[in-house]
Amino acid sequence: MLWLLGPTSAGKTTLATRVVADLRKEGIPAILFDGDEVRDFFGADFGFGADNRLRVVSILVHLANKAADAGFHVVVAALTAGQDAREHVRAHVRNLTIGYVACSTQTCAQRDPKGLYGKAMRGEIDTLIGYNSTYQPPDRPDLVLDTESHSLDELAARIAASYGSGRRAAPQPD
Repeated sequence: MLWLLGPTSAGKTTLATRVVADLRKEGIPAILFDGDEVRDFFGADFGFGADNRLRVVSILVHLANKAADAGFHVVVAALTAGQDAREHVRAHVRNLTIGYVACSTQTCAQRDPKGLYGKAMRGEIDTLIGYNSTYQPPDRPDLVLDTESHSLDELAARIAASYGSGRRAAPQPD
């Protein structure tokens, strides 16, 4: 399981989508779970406080483990900013690779596909981690994936290489 975490607009979903597409091209069953999709599914039921952020991560962990049990290679793209969320992921996800999608706040703000940095700058929201509060990089990521210095192709190839012979299809249950 590959868990991509990093600040908003760093490129987590873009990179995860590419990795899953590459795996599928090789005939490897793969699935992507995205934190924004979980949040969108539950709508107003989730705010942006630490407890709700941890709930989103807990749901992602549950879904990812179920998919892995079914034989899928799983890629998760989620902010995963809080230390409690990161500890939860490390404690409850099997065969975990943490990929830190690194990108400066300035570049994230320039990309800003959802307009969140713009809203934060105008004072319309005050919960954007990376702008209203600092996004702390993880302590011990397995991979650091710098989306400012490397292309999508380079990073996807690096992820593929990190799996080496482990990129075979997962064994199927009898």
